[in-house]
Amino acid sequence: AAEELLRQGLRPELLPRHVALVMDGNSRWAVARGLPPTDGHEHGMRALEKTVRLSRAWGIRVLTAFGFSLENWNRAKRLRIIGDRSRLPISVQKTARDAEEATRNNSHLDLVLAMSYSGRMDIVQACRNLAQKVDAKLLRPEDIDESLFADELQTSETSCPDLLIRTSGELRLSNFLLWQSAYSELFFTDTLWPDFGEAQYLQALRAFQSRDRRFG
Repeated sequence: AAEELLRQGLRPELLPRHVALVMDGNSRWAVARGLPPTDGHEHGMRALEKTVRLSRAWGIRVLTAFGFSLENWNRAKRLRIIGDRSRLPISVQKTARDAEEATRNNSHLDLVLAMSYSGRMDIVQACRNLAQKVDAKLLRPEDIDESLFADELQTSETSCPDLLIRTSGELRLSNFLLWQSAYSELFFTDTLWPDFGEAQYLQALRAFQSRDRRFG
């Protein structure tokens, strides 16, 4: 695996541990081809499946993405769902619980799907949780620090993204992982998500490895 990475121009020790994806452009991809939007989302699903396989092969430990359907995800990875599940159909909520339980003990790759997720609401809910703990005398306000705050976020079980990739040429985060991406390296590509493949992923990883990361 290390030799393959070197052939691709990547250094294994400098790979991001956690990659986040803003998968944008499915509908535009379909419209440009005279296809219904559902075709764009179907091809977008295939692009995500390919990205998951590449991430596993290259040693990426965590992949977080705006969610697609929960169907057809095999058990070769650990799956977690973040977002406001109450806004999802009951059947989808059940599928999400079942998928998480079925993959709980897998260790190849943590795949986190953000479904009905809002970065702002994630922060608001964390504040509410901490306020309740202060009100219950479980915490003092002066005890609250970044670590305690992060523990209340929906992503508390994963590290913050090292690299955030957004497709389709849009240059914004769109309310995705706002707290967690404070020190992430950002990579923007004009490629529409259904066309995102190995070449584009390698380009993003090479760009990441060429940067001098600063945490401040």
